[in-house]
Amino acid sequence: MNIVLIGYRGTGKSTIANILSARLKWPRFNLDEGIVKDRGMSITQIVEKHGWEFFRSLEAMIVEKAGNMDQTIIDAGGGVVVRPKNIERLRQNGVIIWLKAKPETIISRIKEDTNRPSLTRRKSFLEEVQEVLAERTPKYQAAAHVAIDTDNLSPQDVAEKIIEKLNLVSAGKSQRLIRLDSD
Repeated sequence: MNIVLIGYRGTGKSTIANILSARLKWPRFNLDEGIVKDRGMSITQIVEKHGWEFFRSLEAMIVEKAGNMDQTIIDAGGGVVVRPKNIERLRQNGVIIWLKAKPETIISRIKEDTNRPSLTRRKSFLEEVQEVLAERTPKYQAAAHVAIDTDNLSPQDVAEKIIEKLNLVSAGKSQRLIRLDSD
């Protein structure tokens, strides 16, 4: 069983994936890094050269690989929910955790990030975040087994909350996911 982190960029997926990986002694797999490694170019370059639809197809291929992993922290890109088949695949061997935050929190966290192309073009940063969140929030909600608001929590606190909610217990040297709490 994997732990799959989903949510809009800036909600803490990569940072929390690193913390969980260190705490649980599970490997971490970042879908976006997998795409970059596979193509030998940045996401911005891929999107500029081939468009978002091509990028989403690459993402689906990497999701297929990630779905075959076990006891891995999967840091999914913010748009992984755009294609329902991605979520179906990740759910087959994973518990999906939705990390969420208010638009203002997201903007404060990612305003300096130049590694991602615009998702909407011709919109202000705030308008883009609000528009994309409005579109994706129902998809994140439907995909998630557990939702955690990261607005007022440190990354360590979020990781602890995930460990608590998933009822992770030691099994020898590694951690083993045994069940999901009912809430």
